[in-house]
Amino acid sequence: MTTIKADERPFLLLLPLSVTLRRLPQVLFGLALFGVGIAMMVVGNLGLGPWDVFHQGVADLTGLSIGTVIIGTGAVVVLAFIPLKEQLGLGTILNAIVIGLAADAALSVLTEPDAFFWRLSYTLAGPVVIALGSGLYIGGGLGPGPRDGLMTGLARRGIEVWRARTAIEVVVLIIGLFLGGSIGIGTVWFAVGIGPMVQFFLPRFTR
Repeated sequence: MTTIKADERPFLLLLPLSVTLRRLPQVLFGLALFGVGIAMMVVGNLGLGPWDVFHQGVADLTGLSIGTVIIGTGAVVVLAFIPLKEQLGLGTILNAIVIGLAADAALSVLTEPDAFFWRLSYTLAGPVVIALGSGLYIGGGLGPGPRDGLMTGLARRGIEVWRARTAIEVVVLIIGLFLGGSIGIGTVWFAVGIGPMVQFFLPRFTR
């Protein structure tokens, strides 16, 4: 069997329509859960994951909703797929749109509780919901999310995956912090827990 090098792959990930339609509900549900998980951490107000510290900081600076910033950031990051020659799939586009819409929809319903117990509960549960959503949408196999594709694209250029992921998330965290994004115990919990939790959920939903 001939092995296709990364740079020889087609730019667009095109699957048979029947396969796409079969996987689409799982991917959409996973992306919606991802957005809800972000909203839970926002209303918990005890710190966000690195990318969402950035999203929140930009939202505070511009007056846009955090969901709108998530969508805009995803669209910009997708442009990096071209020089990195990362595959663009339907899941990539949906990721850039649905997570932001779901986050804003959830934030229109959820309100920040007064009691610390409930804030902590939202903060602890948020990354679990995000990890479950990640396992569903990544396992659906309709294409990487913009931020995931950026990481894997750099990895294929000789940068170890963990180094690429760490460098990207440290950079966006620092920028988000300077813009006024929220960090705290939720940031630490996300950083420590998200990897193992995604690893737990992903095999259970991979198609």
